[in-house]
Amino acid sequence: MRKSQCVLLYTYKIDTIESLMKILLIGGGSGGHYYPLIAIAEELNRIADEEKIANFKLYYMADSPYDQKELDEQFITYIPITAGKLRVYFSLQNILDMFKTAFGTVGALFKLFNLYPDVIISKGGYAAFPVLVGARILRIPVIIHESDTVPGRVNIWSGKFARRIALSYPEAAEYFDEKKIAITGQPVRKAIAFAASEGSKEFFELDPGLPVIGVIGGSQGAKIINDTITSLVVELVKDYQIIHQTGQKNYEETVADAVVLLSNDTKRSRYKAFPYLNELQTKMFGGASDIIISRAGSSLYEIAAWGKPSIIIPIPVTNSHGDHQRKNAYHYARTGACVVIEQANLTPSVLKSEIDLLLKNRDQYTAMAEHAKRFYKADAGRLIATEAIAIALGHER
Repeated sequence: MRKSQCVLLYTYKIDTIESLMKILLIGGGSGGHYYPLIAIAEELNRIADEEKIANFKLYYMADSPYDQKELDEQFITYIPITAGKLRVYFSLQNILDMFKTAFGTVGALFKLFNLYPDVIISKGGYAAFPVLVGARILRIPVIIHESDTVPGRVNIWSGKFARRIALSYPEAAEYFDEKKIAITGQPVRKAIAFAASEGSKEFFELDPGLPVIGVIGGSQGAKIINDTITSLVVELVKDYQIIHQTGQKNYEETVADAVVLLSNDTKRSRYKAFPYLNELQTKMFGGASDIIISRAGSSLYEIAAWGKPSIIIPIPVTNSHGDHQRKNAYHYARTGACVVIEQANLTPSVLKSEIDLLLKNRDQYTAMAEHAKRFYKADAGRLIATEAIAIALGHER
């Protein structure tokens, strides 16, 4: 597989395939692992439909379905397994999870043997580990996708026996065999890859003529970003509107703080908070936001797909494996698509200054938007899906 693209390897005629083609998706624990798999599944289903592969089935194996609605919409069968987390810090929970991982690995091996997929697509993470052990024992072909500049431990290990390795960032190439890799970018679900061009501000009941700051801290939210936004909320609503995705566990506290601060403010309706954004809300969020404040995970590729300038606040090295978020952020910043604020430097005054600079300097704003659009690779999911089907068609057990 070349570094710039996935190469279609098979020469079989698809209409001669009579046995069931089974493709297994693995990974989980966060939306950053899960939703790129859904984006790949969309492309797998599209290719199977276009090529009229009648005997075709997708499976997802993890310790949780994460979002059963998405699985159902993509006709993916969920197979539960047990998996223990692989923490990088000391915790007594690690001892219990060692046994969970061992038990889960045995169970996954039996389930994998009964299923025996033609190819496995892995996003890594603790939920993928038990299945990958079984894949190695059973010699089932594996494709892995790495979303970060510094790969996770499971992907580094599984990269040694994976058939193909797809990367979002070229910096991750040094960790893998160059003969296996392709720089594909990050798969983004079709439903959110294109921001709503009309009606998005009205959807959130916002003033169409006033700039909107979108704040998103990932599927779990980010408390320090939430706290900084609420400390600024009175100042921000004077000139801007805010759509704030807080994360489920921080929602009540964040909203309570904002309500107190804005209780006597006539512009309090300019602040909108949500614990979580569904597909429609995410699409509207992308359309309504003029700039976006975010962590440096997989959301970077969604922001780039929308072509929106951004302020990126990466998770610090003490909480981030291999300092990958910081490296993701600076790679993105070097393209000209964003500005980066280190969490150690995040103060209300610094954040407000950067917001004002972006929204009041139209030349810089326009340039950032263009750089963001160039960063996004729209065909990432298709490239990975095409290679998976190529391997499935050529795989002989």
